[in-house]
Amino acid sequence: MASSLPMTLRLYQRLSAAAVPLTPAVINRRLKQGKEDPARVGERRGVSEDVRPSGPLVWIHGASVGEVLAAAALIERLRMLNMRILLTSGTVTSATVVARRFPADIIHQYVPYDSPRYVARFLDHWRPSLALFIESDLWPNLILASAARRLPMVLINGRMSHRSFPRWRRFNGTISALLGRFDVCLAQSQVDAERFAALGSRNVITTGNLKLDVPAPPADAAKLERLMSVTRGRPIIVAASTHPGEEDLLVATHRALARYFPSLLSVVVPRHPDRGEAIARTVATTGLRVGLRSRGELPTATTDIYVADTMGELGLFYRLAPIVFMGGSLVPHGGQNPIEAVKLGASIVHGPHVFNFTDVYEALDGAGGARRADTPEALVKQLGHLLADPPARETSVAASTRVVEQLGGALERTLVVLEPYLLQLRLEMGSAGA
Repeated sequence: MASSLPMTLRLYQRLSAAAVPLTPAVINRRLKQGKEDPARVGERRGVSEDVRPSGPLVWIHGASVGEVLAAAALIERLRMLNMRILLTSGTVTSATVVARRFPADIIHQYVPYDSPRYVARFLDHWRPSLALFIESDLWPNLILASAARRLPMVLINGRMSHRSFPRWRRFNGTISALLGRFDVCLAQSQVDAERFAALGSRNVITTGNLKLDVPAPPADAAKLERLMSVTRGRPIIVAASTHPGEEDLLVATHRALARYFPSLLSVVVPRHPDRGEAIARTVATTGLRVGLRSRGELPTATTDIYVADTMGELGLFYRLAPIVFMGGSLVPHGGQNPIEAVKLGASIVHGPHVFNFTDVYEALDGAGGARRADTPEALVKQLGHLLADPPARETSVAASTRVVEQLGGALERTLVVLEPYLLQLRLEMGSAGA
């Protein structure tokens, strides 16, 4: 009942409905910024050219690339049960990843803007049978409208960061009204579970982090062989998913290390590839020789910094380099997921800001599977030690592999909780086929 909603949500519903006439201006601005796909902007209004498949449909929603990839193994298991999957996300990069890395029968749609009108169109068209929301992308109208239609909803891989939790505590009635609409909340950790419970989740279960169960990212064999051939014999460090403010520190680190490892190649993979040109220009002003992958350039014997500003090629560079610095950790972003690099045999170094993956990094650091560098000097020291000591790299890789194996299992625990819902859908499939 709308009247039972907190004032904040009732106001949100009215304002989001009133803002519909502004949608064209919003879309135009986002198109200019490269944040929308011009061929698919109708999906933002809940309009789709795709046809809903017959039978039960499992709807999975994640905000962007990280959330979508976290669900990859779960999606594959659901496909094995012959479930049809509708996957929604909100970014162009995530749509690109889905197209490249997911089977063709996965239906991808951009999540509609959170207006009652657009959400209603979306739900009217797709009529999902079960909704799985990944982590914490909680759009009020999307949740309230789904609950009003008695759509079973489960929050999977739930995460409530140390920054978001106190903010939501100030609006406890609002978040409680949203979380209370979910049948179950599956949390990544005990800390996350306690936070969700404190904010109003009715049924919270700690299942672990699905990102620990993701398969290693793929790599094009021919491209890998080409890169290996042009870099053979050189020590290589990959700085993965870097953020603004980190590249300058990494350039200084490269300079310091190159005094001891003259043929060192540093590969910088920015979290947002569209920053590649700017990063390359900055590197060039320092006198270092730079190559840019988006221009089709390969590292030469004299390249110092190679900027890999392309989508979906991290698996390539994780396989190329034995040492990986995980970005987003020298600046207060919260760190990036190290699991894929671990699964491809890399020694991990990271900065102090890893609160997005606290449990994972604490376990890796404690076991010697990753090394923390709080200062630029420590970053040089940690990377230099790994470059100079191959047995130390092997020891760290073995330790990190054990940690990931011990922390895994979230996929199976998630499927156990989902089994009653999936059983009901399989019964419906059987009835429809009878």
